[in-house]
Amino acid sequence: MTLGLRYTVRTDVGLIRDGNEDCAYAGPHLLAIADGMGGHAAGEVASGVAIATLAPLDADTTGTDMLKSLADAIARANESLRRITLSEPSTEGMGTTLTAMLWSDDQIALCHIGDSRAYLLRDGELRQITHDHTLVQSLVDEGRLTPEAAANHPKRSLVLRALQSSVPANPDLTMLTARAGDRYLLCSDGLSDVVTNDTIGKTLADLPDLDEAVARLIDLAIRAGGPDNITCVLAEVIDVGTAAAAPTEEAIIVGALLTDDDTGTAQRSDSPAARASLLSRGLLPVIGSGRDAEDTSPDLAGLPLTMPDSSGGNSLGTPDNDAAAEDESDEDAGPGRRRWPIVTSALIVLFAVIGGAGYLGWHITQNEYFVGTAGGKVVIFRGVNETVAGIHLSSVALATNIPLTEIPTAEAGQIQATIAAENLPEARQIVARIRQDYRCGLVEADIQRWAASKPKPTPTRSAAKSKHTSSRSGTTKSTTRAASATRSAAKQAPAKNVTLKASAPAQPPYPPEPVLPAYCTSSLGGAG
Repeated sequence: MTLGLRYTVRTDVGLIRDGNEDCAYAGPHLLAIADGMGGHAAGEVASGVAIATLAPLDADTTGTDMLKSLADAIARANESLRRITLSEPSTEGMGTTLTAMLWSDDQIALCHIGDSRAYLLRDGELRQITHDHTLVQSLVDEGRLTPEAAANHPKRSLVLRALQSSVPANPDLTMLTARAGDRYLLCSDGLSDVVTNDTIGKTLADLPDLDEAVARLIDLAIRAGGPDNITCVLAEVIDVGTAAAAPTEEAIIVGALLTDDDTGTAQRSDSPAARASLLSRGLLPVIGSGRDAEDTSPDLAGLPLTMPDSSGGNSLGTPDNDAAAEDESDEDAGPGRRRWPIVTSALIVLFAVIGGAGYLGWHITQNEYFVGTAGGKVVIFRGVNETVAGIHLSSVALATNIPLTEIPTAEAGQIQATIAAENLPEARQIVARIRQDYRCGLVEADIQRWAASKPKPTPTRSAAKSKHTSSRSGTTKSTTRAASATRSAAKQAPAKNVTLKASAPAQPPYPPEPVLPAYCTSSLGGAG
């Protein structure tokens, strides 16, 4: 039995994004999807480079080591991104997810890095066959987060591994065995983040037509808000000898710089949800004008629920654009579907854009800060306070000389648990407050030491006399006369050299009491 593939590819910019950073490819031997990161220009560059590097693998794979071929292509894409960044620093930090399947009859080499996904529908049951390289998934793997909590976690889009310009790629590589009747779906997180696996599985199982199934999936993502670009590659494994339809032979590429009419308009769904959103944002004109405009507005309830077919024009285009698309229908190249020679031209345009790129928008975890401790001192960290597989997701942004042991206990506990900050200035403000409390504590300790060491006042001579008043009333008269005679003899004796005892040196003045700074009053009270 010889197996073949029937496949389709669709992409949509979604309701929030202005551009499309996804890029996908489908051919007789290769399926691939990439979700770019790094801003309007850099994300498109990264995903486009990844797909362009893999596309030449879409050839006869008989007798080849498909995993090695994928790994080598990933390494070449990695190097291409590095060279682009060196020549155009504004693209630094760009990257892309990548999920690709290379086919040889019933053998599949699967390559995956990032949070795009691959699913297998077999015997009516959907199974995810890739593993998300995200912070949230790592917490689920470690048992620190439930899958239910992960679905709504604010950091669920934080990718830990991607194909980047700055670090070597480390993709997952594995072999699978296909069976006739299998359906494989590759999708970006624009679908998987807002449509549940159960709904995806039911849609793929209920709709036998590939184009209809993909259109329904994209419409579901749009109805869920369409917060990101949505791209789907859907393939069905067929027995070439018995299937009613022949395998698909054309190579299809969608997304990134490939737009509906090559005029810069990203493809958008023509579903009611998409049109309603565009109308509310003023991006879709209301039919008619003047007093009749309100009565002639589109009836959203009557619009089709699926994407336009491959012979239609841009869903938001002019009649001229629609006619142009119809002229191209003889070549089977409609919106979002381009043959490989056009891919080369599009990539030339893509690299031309690099020269004018001025936006750096993607740094994993590097837009967040928190205050914590390192080496017993207070430190500002950049990143998130998590450790995954022994890798710290934060680095020291600013070290201080404030020892944690000199900070009030309650505040020290907060610092040990880390204090989050929206940005670096806010983190500096937190440290400034901690520094004030630290200084107040030092001055208060000085005041306590000053009070404990302050010398006590010396007693006066009159006080000494009062303590030693005479109690000699009981002495004998002879003793009194003897003492008197002694004093008389002393007066009559000749003068002698007398050595006078030197008086004790004067004590230096005691330092004044330390003064508690004014800003300490509210937190520590007066110096009293």
